[in-house]
Amino acid sequence: MIKNDWLGPLSAEFKKPYYKELYYKVKDEYTHYPVFPKAADLYQAFELTPLHEVRVVILGQDPYHGDNQAHGLCFSVNPGVEIPPSLRNIYQELHDDLGCRIPDNGYLVPWAKQGVLLLNTVLTVRAHQAFSHRGIGWEQFTDAAIRAVNEVDRPVVFMLWGKPAQEKARMLNNPKHLILKAPHPSPLSASRGFFGCRHFSQCNRFLLEHGERPIDWQIPDIHS
Repeated sequence: MIKNDWLGPLSAEFKKPYYKELYYKVKDEYTHYPVFPKAADLYQAFELTPLHEVRVVILGQDPYHGDNQAHGLCFSVNPGVEIPPSLRNIYQELHDDLGCRIPDNGYLVPWAKQGVLLLNTVLTVRAHQAFSHRGIGWEQFTDAAIRAVNEVDRPVVFMLWGKPAQEKARMLNNPKHLILKAPHPSPLSASRGFFGCRHFSQCNRFLLEHGERPIDWQIPDIHS
C-alpha cells in the first residue's frame, strides 16, 4: 500500500467502485498468471518519489513484460538486465544533450530519488503480453496521480513522450509547470523528433530559473 504523502490525494480512489473491481482483477491475475512487476513493487514510483519531492514527471505506458525487467518505474529495469531499446535511446539523447556517459545498466532509481516521478499509466502487465492490463482501471488511478501533481504549488516539468503520454496534457492546466512533448524514444519513433528534443537540458534550465536544483541525469555504473 501507499504510505507516504501520496495517500492524501489518492485515498479517495481506493473507495471508488472502479478501484474495487481493479483490485480483484489484479489479485486474480497475480494468482493465476505471472504478472510484472512483482506485487511488492507495484507502487514503487510513489514510494521512491513522494509527492512533495516531485520535480519532474516522465510518463510511460505499461511495464516491461519480459522476465525480471519491470520493478515499478517506467523505462527502468532491474540491475543485471539488458538495457531495453527505448532506454538506450533515452541514454543516447542524454549523451547528445548533456554529455552524459552511457551507463552499464538501466536502473533509474537515482532519478526517482531526486524527484523524478517515473510513472507508468498502467501499473501491471501479464508476462509476455504487452498492454494486457490496459483498460482495467489503472488509467483512472494514475490520472488521479497526474492531477495531484498538476495541483502542486511549485514548478514541475512534465516530459510527455509519444501520443498516449501527450494526451495527458489536457489535464495539465497549472501555469507554474513546463510541459515538454516529443515522439516516443522507441526505435520506431525516436528518429522522428525524440533525438534532438533536448528535454533534459530544457528541464534543468527551467528548474534553475525557478530556484530549484537541477537533476543529475548521470546514472552511475554498477560494475565500475
